Amino acid sequence: MRTLLFTLLIFFSSISFAQKKLVILGDSITEGYGVSKEAAYPALLEKKLHEAGKKEWTVINSGVSGSTTASAPGRMKWLFKTKPDVVLLALGANDGLRGVKVEESQKNLAAAIEYAEKEKVRVILAGLYMPPNYGQDYTAQFKKMFSDLAKKYKVTFIPFILDKVAGNPKYNLADGIHPNEEGHKIIADTIFNSLKGTL
Repeated sequence: MRTLLFTLLIFFSSISFAQKKLVILGDSITEGYGVSKEAAYPALLEKKLHEAGKKEWTVINSGVSGSTTASAPGRMKWLFKTKPDVVLLALGANDGLRGVKVEESQKNLAAAIEYAEKEKVRVILAGLYMPPNYGQDYTAQFKKMFSDLAKKYKVTFIPFILDKVAGNPKYNLADGIHPNEEGHKIIADTIFNSLKGTL
C-alpha cells in the first residue's frame, strides 16, 4: 500500500511541475531592441509568472528585428519543433509602418493561427494600433484586423500590447518606436494581467 501511495505521489508531483513553454513570436519590440535581453518584456513576463507561483512556465523570446506577418507561418513551423504549449503572436507593427495592405497582413496572421491550431498549440493574439498620421481608414482597418481574427478563431486576445507605452516619450527610446526598460515593464504587466487567469 505504501509503495502504491508513494508511486502516486511521484506521479502527481511530476504532473504539477511539468515544464511548459510560452513562445513569443514577435519583432524588434519583442526582441528587446535597445535594452538587454533580461530587461525585455518576455524575460520580465517569465519572472512575473514565477513570482505568481507558475514556475513551470518558460517564456521563449522569439523576437526578430524587422519581422513582418509574412514571416509568421514559416517561423512557427521552425519554432514548433521545440513543442511549445502556447504561442503569443505579436507581429504586425512593421507591416503597418511599411504600409502593407491590411488584407495581406490578415491573411498571414490567419495562416499562422491555423497552423498552430493544426498542431494543437494554443494561440494568444497581441493587438496593435497605428499612429493617426497613417490615415484614418488604414489605422481603423489595421486595429479591426486583430479583433476580427480573435473573434473568428476564438483565441485569447490582448487588444493593445503597447497600452500606456506607445506614444509616451517617458517609456520609449529616442526613436519613439521602441520601448525603454520602463516601457517593457508596462508591457509585461499588460500581458501578465491578461493571461494570469488562463495559464
